[in-house]
Amino acid sequence: MTGQQAAPSDGGSGTAEDPWRLRTPPLSSEFTMHREVKDGRAILVCTVGKTVLHYDARCLEDLRAMLMAYSDWMELGAADEQKPAKAGTVEAWGRSADNPVGGWYGLKKGLRGRFAMYVPPLMERLGMAEVEHLPRGNRMRAV
Repeated sequence: MTGQQAAPSDGGSGTAEDPWRLRTPPLSSEFTMHREVKDGRAILVCTVGKTVLHYDARCLEDLRAMLMAYSDWMELGAADEQKPAKAGTVEAWGRSADNPVGGWYGLKKGLRGRFAMYVPPLMERLGMAEVEHLPRGNRMRAV
């Protein structure tokens, strides 16, 4: 990892009753995430204040596989759904027709963005990736 220390984690087992407590890559905001099944699909439920986002849980393995193949640091480039994602970033990949799901990993229309803000800290917590923790311009890579 480069930059600041790894984002602190307050544990959690990833259930609704005991979610992972995480911080965004710049360490500026806290949020929780847990796994659940909705309509037969494994999802990640991300709660930021009163906002609840859903991501397809397969994003963890898919993103790790893409980063392993990329074999270098990749800029996060987090952006809201309504804003375009910078090409070549984790955010752009998370909504690309060329990724394994053929589009958005975010599942709630209007709240499908910010993939690169909330998924990388969980991957870091699970030991799947390294994430930088600078005020801006953060990157990640697979481990």
